[in-house]
Amino acid sequence: MKDPSRRPSLGAIFLTICLDLLGFGLALPFLAEVARSTFHVSSFTGTLLASSYSLMQFLFVPLWGRLSDRIGRKPVLAWSVAATAVANLGLALALAYANHIAWVFAARMFAGIATANLGTASAYIADVTSARDRAKGMALIGMAFGVGFVLGPGFGGLLAQIPLNGRHGPYALLVAAGLSVINFVWVLVGLVESLPPEARKVADPSRRRKIFDFRTTADVLRVGSIARAVSASFVLVLFFSGMEQTMRFFNADGFAMSLGATGGLLVLVGLTAAAVQGGIVRRLSGRVEDASMLRWGLLIQALAFAGIAASPSVGRVLLYASCVVLALGNGLTQPSVSAFVSKQASAGEQGATLGVTQSMSSLARVFGPALAGLVYDSAGMRSPFALGCVGMVGAFIIALPLRDPHAA
Repeated sequence: MKDPSRRPSLGAIFLTICLDLLGFGLALPFLAEVARSTFHVSSFTGTLLASSYSLMQFLFVPLWGRLSDRIGRKPVLAWSVAATAVANLGLALALAYANHIAWVFAARMFAGIATANLGTASAYIADVTSARDRAKGMALIGMAFGVGFVLGPGFGGLLAQIPLNGRHGPYALLVAAGLSVINFVWVLVGLVESLPPEARKVADPSRRRKIFDFRTTADVLRVGSIARAVSASFVLVLFFSGMEQTMRFFNADGFAMSLGATGGLLVLVGLTAAAVQGGIVRRLSGRVEDASMLRWGLLIQALAFAGIAASPSVGRVLLYASCVVLALGNGLTQPSVSAFVSKQASAGEQGATLGVTQSMSSLARVFGPALAGLVYDSAGMRSPFALGCVGMVGAFIIALPLRDPHAA
């Protein structure tokens, strides 16, 4: 029997997201390199592990979003966290004992299929916040990213150095699997369903179920303001994800920075992003339009990309300053996009709408690193960041006509 005193809370969903992203962050610093050294594949093949993960997210996140609109957020989150635990365990075993990298790809792709967390968690936040406080609630995801991407890579790098069966990496993934088990228990006992039965969407029996529902995606993007916001977000993530994958090369080639120094820079970026979304965005929410925060964030990132591109000619001070500015701009854009599109959708469409938004971000993460790597090799180490500056200006132009629903 339900306890009427228990209500959905932002704190509960924050813990769910934080544990999930902490586990995800544990694998970031070593997976491509371990794949290359263990299975003797090329660097490009190693980076394809990230692309295949994002491709599966692109295909499946909207499905889980639509399902959560029909059966509720909690069961979908529970499945996602449990499947992530299995995927991390499988990936650990593949790294330790497999004879072919295909097993690593299989485990990573299964993890991408399982990941309904962010789209469904965004819908949960939309369920329990007013339109005025939506960006403030969405900023919790950014705070969780900050925690996961500061603590995760640091601990992951340390754990990856401990060998299992003579191979590096499995222990970090075993810890990630353990975090997912803890998260699963928390979802079952600590998370209260946010979508009441009367607000759920009834399945259309005439619509054939598909892995990727182009009709649902088209329905979501038929709303012009949503399509424009999602397009701006796609361009943003395309170039930001490319920056993430080439930053280590840039630091080494342009500044002869050690892996530890690069890690320190990423910690600084993560702390800045978490502080922005936990402090600035939460204070601005309800006072400044989400569309305005999105545009300002894009312009700030354009400036930061230009600074990074110029930094080899100036010095490390400009590099560090530009990365902090980049984190500031990105901290403004992520919650504002989610808040903006969620306000355009009805309660029964939140999961599908935010699922499509998250799925398009995943598609951008499939192509962004490949594009950045291509221009890095063909046009020089500054080129991904110069191109990123142009991309952020383009995203700003796309977002220029956007106005919040309540705006005149």
